[in-house]
Amino acid sequence: MKRIRLDRLLSNAGIGSRKEVRLLIKEGRVSVNNIPVKNSSFQVDLEKDAVCVDGESVLFKKNHYLMFNKPSGYITATEDKYLPTVMEFFSSLPFYKKLFPVGRLDIDTEGLLIITDDGTLAHRVSHPKWELEKEYYAVVKGNIKDTDYARYQQEGIKLKDYKTKPFKIKVISASGKKSEITITVKEGKYHIVKRIMEKLGHSVLYLKRIRVGSVKLDKNLLSGEFRELTDKEIKQLKQAVNL
Repeated sequence: MKRIRLDRLLSNAGIGSRKEVRLLIKEGRVSVNNIPVKNSSFQVDLEKDAVCVDGESVLFKKNHYLMFNKPSGYITATEDKYLPTVMEFFSSLPFYKKLFPVGRLDIDTEGLLIITDDGTLAHRVSHPKWELEKEYYAVVKGNIKDTDYARYQQEGIKLKDYKTKPFKIKVISASGKKSEITITVKEGKYHIVKRIMEKLGHSVLYLKRIRVGSVKLDKNLLSGEFRELTDKEIKQLKQAVNL
């Protein structure tokens, strides 16, 4: 039997802040099994009880999982004194203060960023132990077509301070001035993609993450937009990190 305080349940469900939902409860607008409840600390059975606010059923969610299409110009942090953060896009959500980004994207890197309040999932997705793939679309300087990258899928590449895990590069287009590629890595080291490409002689002109594990960036999401992960996406992501 899983029980939770009524005010906490409503707050976690996105009905409002803890202060706001306590006022709703006090006003008699909240019912449990069709019986009005005015006690904020009332214990709700998550498996059996039906909770309503103004007659509308409340769907309880223990955790929230959001897919965000990060624009350039925002740092991946919960707060910063000087620079805008990705969390500014979520400030209207009632459970905003619980959320945090999973891993990081550089300020000038765009694309898929998972936002959640599930600390266990966030830790495992970011931890190198699980070797979760991160795929990026990149535009790089110079013609990349004439180089054989197959061996890096087996042995990685030696950078100045360490050797990377194996990675994959797929060439989309190439010309004398710039090339389009996708690159898939299994680690989240600082500037990892940029450092790999610099080592290979091609500076990165544009970078966008398009996949984390089995979760692909929704093509319908415009820059700066977000949506909830589907149940299937959540399940696959958890399975990939043994949750």
